[in-house]
Amino acid sequence: MQTRLFNLALATLALLALGACAGPTPADYAQEKPTLDLKEYFNGTIDAWGVFHDRSGKVVKRFTVVMKCTWDGNTGTLDEDFTYSDGTTQKRIWTLQKNGNQYTGTAGDVLGTATGQTAGNAFNWKYTLLLPVDGTTYEVQFDDWMYLMDEKTMLNKAVMSKFGIELGEVLLSFRKRD
Repeated sequence: MQTRLFNLALATLALLALGACAGPTPADYAQEKPTLDLKEYFNGTIDAWGVFHDRSGKVVKRFTVVMKCTWDGNTGTLDEDFTYSDGTTQKRIWTLQKNGNQYTGTAGDVLGTATGQTAGNAFNWKYTLLLPVDGTTYEVQFDDWMYLMDEKTMLNKAVMSKFGIELGEVLLSFRKRD
């Protein structure tokens, strides 16, 4: 009986230790350059190229995006037109609200409000996307990281999960037009 109790206690401690392992935070990038100003970068037209791969690493979708971005004071509109490799298209229009280095956002296929923060060259954005698959809509969580590489180039990695289980990742590169 004592051995079982000891093993149970040990397993519980191991799970707690794993749960305590936190990922990066925006503050980890505070000293990185160039400094990302979302209002400056997401202003004008931006082209993007991306892939979605499942948790095994297999690419299951390829796509391009043309984004038309505007700001009125601290309110931004990101009008995104997606074209997938299978010929399908999708539109998403984000409305962003800036408050210092904090951002909130809404879009038609986002449940509730997205929240994000910039620091240094990075932006971390978290939200729940309503994802249609074969006639059913799933609520999936996105932990989205963007990294400004230079004044025109940004890289993006977004982890998609459900119930804390990773389903796959979106990798995306942005290029701001002149």
